[in-house]
Amino acid sequence: MRFADRVALITAAGSGIGRATAEIMAVEGGLVVAVDTDAGRLESLLAAVAETGGRVVGRVADALDPAQVAETVAWAVGELGTIDILVNAVGGSTIIARPAAPVEQLTFADWQRLIDFNLSGTFLFCHEVAPIMKRQRRGKIVNLASIAGRGLSASSSSAYAAAKGGIIALTKKLATELGPHGITVNAIAPSLTLTERIRPHWNQRPPEERAAELSRTPLRRVAEAADQARVICFLASADADFVTGVTIDVTGGV
Repeated sequence: MRFADRVALITAAGSGIGRATAEIMAVEGGLVVAVDTDAGRLESLLAAVAETGGRVVGRVADALDPAQVAETVAWAVGELGTIDILVNAVGGSTIIARPAAPVEQLTFADWQRLIDFNLSGTFLFCHEVAPIMKRQRRGKIVNLASIAGRGLSASSSSAYAAAKGGIIALTKKLATELGPHGITVNAIAPSLTLTERIRPHWNQRPPEERAAELSRTPLRRVAEAADQARVICFLASADADFVTGVTIDVTGGV
């Protein structure tokens, strides 16, 4: 039970990688504070975890709203006493109409939306949780970057690449700031992952495009959300106590 008696706050926990992470942590003894903007998705998560005997409490909140973030963190600490683990899972490229648009076809509004969606929520939760972890002299933060942040994605825009590159840089900087207080800060950089939001786009791609994607991946398959969640859980566990400032590529070898 790697997460016995640990309180883990996970954003975007109602679906995708966030949900897969919440399910694993709850099964392994953690008390999960699942944050999402969609109450229905949270109810589905709570019902699924309840069947396994795990513990999850849901909080509807917008990770991009400073007041809601502060209120959510204050509630968690007030009700549960602490936050041991923070997983920042808010992010993605498909919130704009053309996720792979070349730079000359991106609008400034799309640029701003992708930067904000992928960076601001991570900053806001780190901003609120860091003082709590400092006081308790321990904590683990795991952020979600992307191989796009390494310049390795052909199916995402420069705005998404810039935002995820920012997550990688933010992770390393916070590891330096928070390490002396016993806090580790790491990230994962997923390749294409078949979450609920991405799977329809994948299914609509022509067969030759899907074949080309698989041919670039040494393991010859596309990632599932659980593939990413397992690495997040490693970084959030005691197994990674001496790992900080690292972004792990979870790509099947791409």
